[in-house]
Formats: sequence, C-alpha cells, structure tokens
Amino acid sequence: MKEKMMENNRINSRRVFIGEVVSDKMNKTRVVQVRTSAKHEKYQKTIRSAQKFKAHDEKNESKQGDRVKIMETRRLSKDKRWVIMEVIK
Repeated sequence: MKEKMMENNRINSRRVFIGEVVSDKMNKTRVVQVRTSAKHEKYQKTIRSAQKFKAHDEKNESKQGDRVKIMETRRLSKDKRWVIMEVIK
C-alpha cells in the first residue's frame, strides 16, 4: 500500500501541459508546442510565449494539428523528456 501511495505522489508531482502537435515526421516522436501567457508585473501587458517539446508517442496516434496532453518523464533520448498522455482533439 505504501508503494502505491509513493507512486501516485510521484505521478502528481510531474509537470503536465496541453499543447498542439506541430510535427509528426519522426517515428514515435512528436514535437508539441505549448503556448503560455502571463501579465507583466510592472506594465500589466500580456506577454505570450511558446515552447516546443519533443514527446514520446508509442502508438503514433497523434497527428499534426492535434491538441494533446503531455507529462514530464525520465529522459528517453537526447531531447525527449515528455510522454503524450492523451489526444484531446
């Protein structure tokens, strides 16, 4: 029972983002772009930014343009540290 609790805590502490697949040309790997926005502290202007992550897609389910949920995981390759949890749309 204690092992399951530790396992659940480990999963909950991982970062989770929702983004759009911008490239599906690699086998079992997708490039996911995550867009974020925040207010500037001093000027109150909305600052938009985007980051690209390489995510593992075991069954090659997602295609370019899909919205997906990605979760941080152990290092899978040089650049790949994320896994696609689900295809939202």
